Amino acid sequence: MPNKKKHVYQEVDRLANLNKDVCTYLWDNPELGGTETKSSAYMRKLMSDNGFAVTNHEKLEFAFMAEYGSGHPVIAILGEYDALPGLSQKRDVVEKTPVVAGGPGHGCGHNLIGSAAATGAIALKNIMEKEGLTGTIRFFGCPEEELLSGKVKMAYYKMFDGCDIALSWHPMTANIVMDNSYLACAYAKFYFTGTTSHAAFAPHLGRSALDAMELMNVGVNYLREHVISDARIHYATDSCGFPPNIVPGKAVNWYCIRAPKMSDVKSILDRIIKVAKGAAMMTETDVEVKIEHGCCEMLPNKKFADLTYSVMKEVPLPVYTANELQYAAHLQSTVNPAAVKAENDTYGRVEILHSALAPRELAKSQKISASSDSGDVSYIMPMNLFTTACWPFGVAPHTWQASAASGSNFGAKGALYAAKVLASVGYELLTNPAKTQEIIQEFKDKKAEYSPMYQE
Repeated sequence: MPNKKKHVYQEVDRLANLNKDVCTYLWDNPELGGTETKSSAYMRKLMSDNGFAVTNHEKLEFAFMAEYGSGHPVIAILGEYDALPGLSQKRDVVEKTPVVAGGPGHGCGHNLIGSAAATGAIALKNIMEKEGLTGTIRFFGCPEEELLSGKVKMAYYKMFDGCDIALSWHPMTANIVMDNSYLACAYAKFYFTGTTSHAAFAPHLGRSALDAMELMNVGVNYLREHVISDARIHYATDSCGFPPNIVPGKAVNWYCIRAPKMSDVKSILDRIIKVAKGAAMMTETDVEVKIEHGCCEMLPNKKFADLTYSVMKEVPLPVYTANELQYAAHLQSTVNPAAVKAENDTYGRVEILHSALAPRELAKSQKISASSDSGDVSYIMPMNLFTTACWPFGVAPHTWQASAASGSNFGAKGALYAAKVLASVGYELLTNPAKTQEIIQEFKDKKAEYSPMYQE
């Protein structure tokens, strides 16, 4: 059966230099969430220069929407561009070598996400013009994903209102469609306040906030046995700079709770709050709880995943040069061999860069145990998620190796492949209204089973 989307691939290939330029600019100018001044300005200009009407939001400085077309379906394409702290990395270097010591870097490949999403949107817009297709494309510039807050805020301010369906992807080590992705997550800080005193002269007059903080952590460690096995409880501490010769009057615990559903997260967080209050009672201190932010799990949509997989079966996979494979091999040699073997075993291939599409049945069993604010979008409209091989087998996100790979030529090729998938899935949604409606109907049927945080 002839492939009816070859012209889509050709249009994306025509934009290959643009894709590489965006990958490079964002990688060379990494900015943390909430500070994406250059990145958002660059992406706004890119979309405006390519025929999109850009709309900003007065409450969200670094978020925007770029729109083309009219009528339904209204397709949202999600782009990101924030970086991570401490992952600055020089280009084409096979050891940890920051450009700026302690500086940010694209260790999760958001430079690739922004580039592929923009390239795919522009290619789809160009095809719509040529073929006179009805429908609307909305490219969303989404800040603060690493803070798990950008799209949550955008949803709160109704930036996604009026959209019918959303396209998303993520760099990773494999080419795969994800049916089950992203855990729900919530962040909370626990501010303990006690009474300061001289630790040697009059310790009995003090009430240690640090003791309360540590007792809370001990209590939560005992709690871990009594929560669901798929949950994750992470924490960091802050003794607020008190030296050891002072009974500290301030201390802070910062907790992150992840679980498959937001209802699980809320239940666990309620129990952690009780532990914190108990620790405060034991030490005669006070505790203030501040829920910082959180995001929902991704609402699965089988029909959308099936459509995405059918498209990915047709899109040509990247071809790598000997130099690209050599650099990828050097990066792979710096990670734990057990991690490489685990991925070789998972995908049934011993290789450096994944050169196939993971089978559909394997895709159904795989999960991403991280969280993303994209989960909140999946409760507003049906959303897909796929990954492409932008990093060698064994490389984990949030590492200097991922940052190095995200700035490489093979990383940009993985993004270009993703752009072809995004544009091709978008083309299917525009030209196959029956399939689009099936996806939307599954979304409506599934949504009632879940409990999104932002609606409560």
